[in-house]
Amino acid sequence: MVLLNGTKPVLSPKDSTNVLNGEFPSFIQNSSWCSRNIQVLNLSHNQITGKIPESIRLLSELEYVSLEGNSLEGDVTESHLSNFSKLLCLYLSHNSLSLKFVSGWIPPFRLSFLGLASCKLGPSFPSWLQTQNSLVELDISDNGLNDFVPKWFWSKLQILQVLNMSHNNLLGSIPNMQLKLPYRPLINLNSNRFEGTVPFFFLQASELLLSANKFSDFLCGNVTASPLATLDLSYNQIKGKHPDCWKSVNRLLFLDLSSNLLSGKIPISMGTLVKLEALVLRNNSLMGELPSSLKNCNNLIMMDLSENMLSGPIPSWIGESMQQLIILIMRGNHFSGNLPHHLCYLKRIQLFDLSRNNLSGEIPTCINNFTALSENSINSTETENRVHWYNSTYFEIYSLYISCYTLKITWIWKGVQRSFTHPELILHSIDLSCNNLTGKMPKEIAIMLGLVSLNLSRNSLSGEIPSKIGNLRSLESLDLSRNQFYGRIPSSISQMDFLQKLDLSHNSLCGRIPLGRHLDTFDASCFEGNIDLCGKPLQKGCPEDETVIKSKVAEGHDENDNSVFYGALYMSLGLGFFTGFWGLFGPLLLWQPWRIAYMKFLNRLIDYLFVILEVNIAKCQRWLKD
Repeated sequence: MVLLNGTKPVLSPKDSTNVLNGEFPSFIQNSSWCSRNIQVLNLSHNQITGKIPESIRLLSELEYVSLEGNSLEGDVTESHLSNFSKLLCLYLSHNSLSLKFVSGWIPPFRLSFLGLASCKLGPSFPSWLQTQNSLVELDISDNGLNDFVPKWFWSKLQILQVLNMSHNNLLGSIPNMQLKLPYRPLINLNSNRFEGTVPFFFLQASELLLSANKFSDFLCGNVTASPLATLDLSYNQIKGKHPDCWKSVNRLLFLDLSSNLLSGKIPISMGTLVKLEALVLRNNSLMGELPSSLKNCNNLIMMDLSENMLSGPIPSWIGESMQQLIILIMRGNHFSGNLPHHLCYLKRIQLFDLSRNNLSGEIPTCINNFTALSENSINSTETENRVHWYNSTYFEIYSLYISCYTLKITWIWKGVQRSFTHPELILHSIDLSCNNLTGKMPKEIAIMLGLVSLNLSRNSLSGEIPSKIGNLRSLESLDLSRNQFYGRIPSSISQMDFLQKLDLSHNSLCGRIPLGRHLDTFDASCFEGNIDLCGKPLQKGCPEDETVIKSKVAEGHDENDNSVFYGALYMSLGLGFFTGFWGLFGPLLLWQPWRIAYMKFLNRLIDYLFVILEVNIAKCQRWLKD
């Protein structure tokens, strides 16, 4: 389809409701003669297959070419692009194309936008990029590059707004050049093998993503008023004390230093990051107590301090000052003392993980103030309005339309450690396992209707499991193992239709395991270690089952005894009747003399009885007359 867009001829399926498919050459061969004057060719995100024909060079007036998001394959050489002297934008991302240009090739164009993500450009770094001095956006991510980046390339950051070279195998250190980056670019170098010190000029970026490299140092002391909004240095080799230069990057929204070799205390200057929305220091060797200056970071929606050696009590100011928190993870530290009641102020909390610490005391009953967990589903709209990368404020403040950084956590999910991205939109969980908590399990937990995972295992909790725990219909994982719970398992637990993991083992529970619905699908290991628990799936019957069996057996014995007795009785009666009848009447019927004698005896007996009767009647009459 050829359309006129203003004064520019445009070939674009996006102007129709059709999705194009078939091989690429047919579009060129079937296009009219006027297609050679096309300046915009947009065939992106269709189902086009095959190779790009060299005849595409006939479209010499092209300024914009977008073929990304198709199933194109084969090689793209300088022959394809030799006539594109007016080309400004070239998007070939997300195809199976290989770009093969002869050494020393000088392109006839000066691009402003180049997208080659997931194409094959390497292994050598493309030297022809040196001629492209007008680039505003460059995406050569996942290109199979395995080379050092030449020094001349970094000068292009002075006009670039977006640079994405992630998921390659780029090597070496980045020179600390004296550059100014007036356009505050988004720089994404994730998943490479860069090493050494992070250069100062990078801190002029608005988003700096350097995750999964081999950087060993990060310095920011000489930087003033950095526009940096996002800094991701996770999964590097930064060692030593935590950098104490956060005053110079106090516009940060997202800071991720997880999985490094940082040690020492968290610096007080981190409290100057008052705009911070995510603080991720997971998996380092940080120690000491949390600095009270962190309470100034009252815009935090996520704080992950897990897998360190932090100690001391959990500060009450976390609940008082950080009431925007959605995710609080402090797992695997040395925190001690009671759970402060001020944590109940975290009304928006959705992920609450204080597991594997040395916490003691009771679980606060005010935990039902976690109102976000009382809702059946996550209000994603409300959450998105509060996180910068979902709304327009990110552009208004930092001149970026989008952010490439996403929240990432590791979580023990149904007994297995898993990684999650965007957990703020999918998870509703509480994990207080592996502490020294005592007292009863608060019955208020039963009103947290949105809970998906609840883990209170490996504590010293006692009392009965709340009878209304079955109200947690959304629960998929429930672990109360290795505590001191007693009493019966609530029958309401069978109402949890989504429950996939259940562990009540090693407590002091008693009675019959409830039956019904899917509870029959859990194996014996979920209930083992409760000596007074009985019934399926345990190989232990309940006492009432034995009583019923005995009574049935006794009834069976009685029935058998009675049947024998009555059988003998009826048999003896029958034999007696038979013997008496035939013993008396048999001879009378068969022997005539006996029969005649018997009849004479009866006549005499009857006569005697009549005489006695007449005499007695006469006596009575005389007595009445006297």
